[in-house]
Amino acid sequence: MRLTLFVSLFFLICSVSWVTPVASGADAKYYFDEGNTAFNDGNFDKAVSLYNKAIDAYPDFIDAYHNRGLAYYKKGKYEEAIADFSKVVKKDPKNAQAFGSRGLAFLKSGRFAEAAEDYTSTISLNPGFPDAYHNRGIAYANIDRYDDAIADYEKALAMKPKDVNLYVSRGVAYAKKAMADFRKACDMGSQVACRNFEQLAK
Repeated sequence: MRLTLFVSLFFLICSVSWVTPVASGADAKYYFDEGNTAFNDGNFDKAVSLYNKAIDAYPDFIDAYHNRGLAYYKKGKYEEAIADFSKVVKKDPKNAQAFGSRGLAFLKSGRFAEAAEDYTSTISLNPGFPDAYHNRGIAYANIDRYDDAIADYEKALAMKPKDVNLYVSRGVAYAKKAMADFRKACDMGSQVACRNFEQLAK
């Protein structure tokens, strides 16, 4: 039997915020709103430029940092995105959205342990968010913590039982866990395990 392993990643994309900063002045609000328009139009270079202007006008504009981070993420500039999201969580350590966004950037950067930590923070602040469990499961699966990954997928499925991506992710975790067990048994001398491992690895 040939088993093809793949992961369908369903990422948490935080929605663009529209909160107006107190005492920001008209310029910061104008640039922020224009940046959101550019973001929603898919013009991420322009969005970054406009968020820069909003931040220049109001340096404590947390939502502008967050949305600039999202724009950087869309441009594939994950380290810049992480830096912006880190500024947000430093100023607002109860911002579940920012932890989730940074966790996403960590995932795309291959920094899976850090992604798992951020999604743990997201879950502690918003335990009813199934995508956070899904993404933490993906992070766990990528550092060979398959039981933890499966447990997270189960929690997410309890909230989103019709999400096909969750079934795919759970199936991949089970398959990878099986491969790890077969490989260990093969190393211990089981020819049956060796054959099963070879079949799964094809």
